[in-house]
Amino acid sequence: MEEFRPTASPFRDVYTISRLNHEAKTLLEGSFPMLWVEGEISNLARPASGHVYFSLKDSQAQIRCALFSRQARLLTTVPRDGMHVLVRARVSLYEGRGEFQLIVEHLEDAGEGALRRAFEALKQRLAQEGLFEAAHKKPLPRLPRRIGIITSPSGAVLHDILTTLKRRFPAIPILVYPVPVQGEGAAEKIAAAIKLAGQRRDCDALILARGGGSLEDLWSFNEEIVARAIAACPIPLVCGVGHETDFTIADLVADARAPTPTAAAEMLSPHQEEWLAQFVRTESRLVKALRDGLRNRSQHLDWLGARLVHPRNRIELVQHRLTALAQRIALAQTARLRQARADYLAVSGRLRQQTPRPRLQALQIECRHVFERLVTGMRRELDRAAMRTQQAVQSLNALSPLATLERGYTIVTRADTGAVVTDARTIKPGDRIQAKLSRGRIDCLVEKTHDD
Repeated sequence: MEEFRPTASPFRDVYTISRLNHEAKTLLEGSFPMLWVEGEISNLARPASGHVYFSLKDSQAQIRCALFSRQARLLTTVPRDGMHVLVRARVSLYEGRGEFQLIVEHLEDAGEGALRRAFEALKQRLAQEGLFEAAHKKPLPRLPRRIGIITSPSGAVLHDILTTLKRRFPAIPILVYPVPVQGEGAAEKIAAAIKLAGQRRDCDALILARGGGSLEDLWSFNEEIVARAIAACPIPLVCGVGHETDFTIADLVADARAPTPTAAAEMLSPHQEEWLAQFVRTESRLVKALRDGLRNRSQHLDWLGARLVHPRNRIELVQHRLTALAQRIALAQTARLRQARADYLAVSGRLRQQTPRPRLQALQIECRHVFERLVTGMRRELDRAAMRTQQAVQSLNALSPLATLERGYTIVTRADTGAVVTDARTIKPGDRIQAKLSRGRIDCLVEKTHDD
C-alpha cells in the first residue's frame, strides 16, 4: 500500500485564530447588505454598559444579536423576552469567540410594523384614487340645525363633545349614532352608521370621534370600508379621532380633520357670545335706521308745511333746515366713524384668531427635530466610515510583504542590479548579494550555492 507523504512546500500560509476570525468577519460584513430580520427575542441580557444582548429565533434556528447603547437609547419599543420583533441589522462575527451575530441598528414590534405597512399601502392606493383631494371636501355649515355624533355611547368622548356644544351653543340639537370604536366588526358598524346618517339626512354635519390609543387601537378608522363610507357620505363630516399626534385614514378622507374630539365640536358650533354680539349690533343698526326714517319723514312734513307760509317765514324755515342738515351731517359722520371703528375692531379680532404664530412655532419645532435627526444620521455614517477605514487598514497590513518579513523571512536581491533572486542557480560563488530584513539590509558575498 502506497504511503501518503505531504508534498514539501517552500512556503506555508499558516493562519492564526485571530486572523481567521478577522478575515471571516470582513467577508461576512462585505457580503451582506443591511437586512430586515423578523423573529422572537430570547435570552435577553442588559449589562451595566447599557448594551442589550439577546437571541433572535424562529421555529428552526436562532442567532445572537447585539444592540449597542447608542442605538438602544433611540428605541421607542422596549425589547423583552418572548417579544416578536422586526430588526434592521448588519451581519457580523464576534472575533473574540468566533460567533456569528447580528449588529442591530433598529428594532420595532413586528405587529405594529405590519400595521404601519398596511396603513401606508392603503394610504397610497386611496391617494391615487383621489379620495384625499381638496376638490372632494364639502364645506362645513356656519350654523348647523342639527349635529350627528358617531362614537361609542359609553366613552368619555361623547361627554366631552356634549359639554363643549352645550357651552358654546346649547340651542343646536344633537343626534347620537352609537357604534363600537374598537375590536372585531367595529369598522363595519362605523361604516354602516355613516351610510345610515347619509341616507336619513336629518343632520347638517357629522362628527366621527374616538379617544386616543395605539395604532392597533385606532385601526378601525384605518379600514378601507370606513374610508369609502366617509367619501360617499353626502353630509359634511369632521373626524376627531385620537389625540393631536394621532393620524388615521379617516382623517385624510374626511371633509375636515380636528386634532381632538373636543376640537371637532368647536369647529361645528359657533360661539354664542359672538352671535349675541352680532344681534346687538344688528339691533343698533335697525333702531338707527328707524330713527333716521322718522326724522326724514318729519323733515318732509316740515318742508310741505313751509310751502304754505309767508316767504319770509319760509326763508327762516330754510335756514332752520340748513342748520338741521348741518347737524345731521355731523351726526352722520360721527355714526359712520363709530361704525368704522366697530368694523375695525371686529376685523382685528378675526385677524388675531387667524394668526400664523402657532403654525410657525410648530414648524420651528419640526425643523429642530429634523435637524437633530440629520446630525444623528451624519454621526452614525461617520462612525461607519471610520470603522470601514480601520478594517481596510487592518486588511492591508495583513497582506503587506512587511508582515512576512516580520516572521523572519528575507528578500534577496543582486547587489549590482537589484533584481530579486528566487533561484540559487542564478548565483555563482563570488557574487555579491543583499538581503532585506524586517529592519535593515545585509550585504553578503556568496561562497557556495546549493541546488535543492
